[in-house]
Formats: sequence, C-alpha cells, structure tokens
Amino acid sequence: MNTRYETVIGLETHIELKTETKAFCSCSAVYGDEPNTHCCPVCTGMPGALPVLNAKAVELAVKAGLLLHCRVSLWSKMDRKNYYYPDLPKAYQISQYDRPLCTGGWLDIPSGEGTKRIRIERIHLEEDAGKLLHTENGTLLDLNRCGVPLIEIVTMPDFRGPEEVTAYLRELRERIRFAGISDCRMNEGSLRCDVNLSIRPVGEKHLGERAEIKNLNSFQFAAKAIAYEAERQAAVLDAGGVLFPETRGFNESTGTTFSMRRKESQSDYHFFPEPDLPPIVLTQETVERWKSELPEPPSSRRERWQERWSLARETAEALTVSREAADSFERAAGMTRYPKQLAVLLAADPARLETERIPVSDKHLAALADLLGSGAVGNAAAKELLERLWQEDADPVEMAERLGLGKITDRAALEELAREVIGSCARMAQDYRAGKTAALQALIGQMMRRTQGRADPELSREILLNLLKSQ
Repeated sequence: MNTRYETVIGLETHIELKTETKAFCSCSAVYGDEPNTHCCPVCTGMPGALPVLNAKAVELAVKAGLLLHCRVSLWSKMDRKNYYYPDLPKAYQISQYDRPLCTGGWLDIPSGEGTKRIRIERIHLEEDAGKLLHTENGTLLDLNRCGVPLIEIVTMPDFRGPEEVTAYLRELRERIRFAGISDCRMNEGSLRCDVNLSIRPVGEKHLGERAEIKNLNSFQFAAKAIAYEAERQAAVLDAGGVLFPETRGFNESTGTTFSMRRKESQSDYHFFPEPDLPPIVLTQETVERWKSELPEPPSSRRERWQERWSLARETAEALTVSREAADSFERAAGMTRYPKQLAVLLAADPARLETERIPVSDKHLAALADLLGSGAVGNAAAKELLERLWQEDADPVEMAERLGLGKITDRAALEELAREVIGSCARMAQDYRAGKTAALQALIGQMMRRTQGRADPELSREILLNLLKSQ
C-alpha cells in the first residue's frame, strides 16, 4: 500500500439465518435442492400474496445482536427497499430502514497492538434475493434462495487493512455458528460481505470517496479485494484523477476489482414502511430469555480452559470447532482427573468434532481419559478406543479388556521380550554400552513396536537397563 495514504474500511456482512422456512412464507429454506423447487406466490411476488413474518428469524436476529453487545429495539418495523434486478421478482426487498432490530454494538478482535474494538452501527433483518446462474447459453434464475431470512451487520469505518477485516470475519463467523444462528458456509453463500473502502492522506480526518465491493464470499477474496482496491484508488489520486462513489465487483481469477455502476444513495431506494406487515413488538422479558439461551463465546471458553488446564492454543481452538464439541468436552472434563489428556486426545482429529452431535456419552469420554491418564492404556490404544467409541458408545474399560488394548505390565513377559529385542538389536545394545544413551530409547521403541504400543514404557525402560548392565 502507498504509505502516503490511509485505508478506511467498513463492512456490511450478510448472514443467512438457520431457519427451516423462509422469512415470509412456509417454503423450505434448505440449501442445495433442485432449482426453483422451494417457491410459492409469496416469495415469487405474485399479485395478492401476503407475507407473514417468521418468528424464529426475529429471535435469531436479536440473538446475533445480543452476541455483539447491541441495543435491542422493542419496537421496530419492516420496510420496502425498492429496486429492480432480475433475481428480485417483487422489484422490492423487504428489509429495515430507520428502525432496525439492533443498534450500537461492538466486537473485539485481535490486532497487532493487542485488541481492537470494531463498532457495530446496526443489525437489521431482511430477505435474501434469488441466484443468477450464468451459462454459455444465457443467464438462468433460481428462486430457491429468494426470501430466505438474513441479517445485515453494518460496522462503522473502523478497519485499516485486510488483516483486521479477516480477523473480524473469523471472530464473527465463529460466534454466529457457535450460537446456532447460522451455519455461515461461505461457499454456499450463507455468509458474504460487502467492503466499503476509501483512502485518505495520512493525518487527514475527512473520509474519501468510497467504493463498495460486493458479495465477497471468502476471507481470502476479501483480503485480496481490499489490497487491490486500495492500490487502485491511490494510483488514481497520484495520477491527478478523481474518485467517485461506485459499486464494484471482484474478479476471483485476476484478483482485481471492476466497476459495476455508480453508487446508489439511500434516497434511490425509495424506502417506505411495508404495508403488509405489522411492527415487530418485543418485551424485555423475551429479550432477556433469549439472552440467557446464548452460549459462552468460544474465545472466552478457550481463554478459560487455557488458564485452568494449561491447554495449548491449538488444542483449545480444535475443541471449539463446534458448540457440541465444546459442551461435550467441558462436561466430560468435569468428570475426569485428566482433563488435559482428554483435550489432547479429542483435538487430535478436529474434523471429527465438526458435528451437531457427539456420539459418545460424557461418562465414557471421561472414563477413556481416566484410562489414558492413569497409564492403563497408552496413546495408541486410547486413539483406537476413541475411534471405536465413535462407532459404538460403550464402556471403554470393558472395551479395552475385550480388545486386549490395556498396557502390558507383566514383568516376566516384558523381560522375555526385552531379551529378544537386545538379541536382535545387538548393535543398539553395543552403542548403549559405549555411552550412546539415545540407543536406549531406540530399544524401548522396538519393544513398543512389537507390542503395538502396549508395553508399559517405564517398566520396559527399567527392565532393559537391568539386562544391559548385567549382560
């Protein structure tokens, strides 16, 4: 970035809500079905069809606001945002204008200077548009997504570069997913953002003319679009040109932005109150109940676990990949003497934890941690038991006995094995006697290998030392 200029960025993040049906009709909101199979007169804008507001969408929108420390309006309303585009069959979008559900929140993100607070201007509820499918033979229209409820989260222009934007999007997505408000699958379009970007000379307070880059659906694309657009605007100003408000797209193949149209103003949309829907009226008791249902944010849980059980950051992050995983671990951790061992065992395969249901009971996870922590089974056996528990939720103690996965602690059996190892690995034994202490660990490794990790390592070490000294 040209060091003469400062980049100023605000975000508008669109998040589809995790409801079974659309915002104003009973059509399914599921993703991925055959095009135009979830449509009705309401979401396709047929004359005379009347909308009915999805109460669950209101609940999820308010919960998102509470997660981001917003003020919740007990009285708000829906409005018509008038514009014509092929994926909007009504020629208007039902949205919120001057009385949104939530205002004035914030989200803290990690930054180079520690923690930075990003201010949230507003969160409003609206319906999604359809999807245009561009083919060699023309453009097709799929209205399955039309009318799906979403929230738009609008920040203040508090970002100064792509790193901060990426940190914000990651923290936002994690919190929203954790609370069950949205699945936030960017590849499916359930989370996408518009970047409002301008530049100004360093030290200047007045904002420059902004460009809005639309529909960025990955962290990487958002960062690339910001970097390119900042350089483009700087080049225009340095060449003596003039910037003007415009809407731009992002070309994923070239990593460049391109002009789409001049930027609309609020007056261009001719907002007016939606005449077919009553105001949204909430009670403080309802808002407090929804607030009590929200989970502790994953970042807060990680900090608490790291302090209480000395977990590594990567381990804590793996355990908060889903709310179910975090809840399951925390309950099981409270039932075992070895919560850290349980955390490391579960975090070894974070992909397995990305599920809406952990198939192993808390009691059995805790029992497995006790087996591992007490030394009754080794790491390899514990991993195998966990694999089997994922298929069959059973008592891991009985399972370990049935499968013969417990540690071998029989001294006579280990002495016999140790003699075999020393005999077949004479060079290693000779190296140890010559003062190469690392050879002892290699001999222990041979015993572990021949028992598939079941030989008690401490007892094996003791036996090997005695035999090496006596022979």
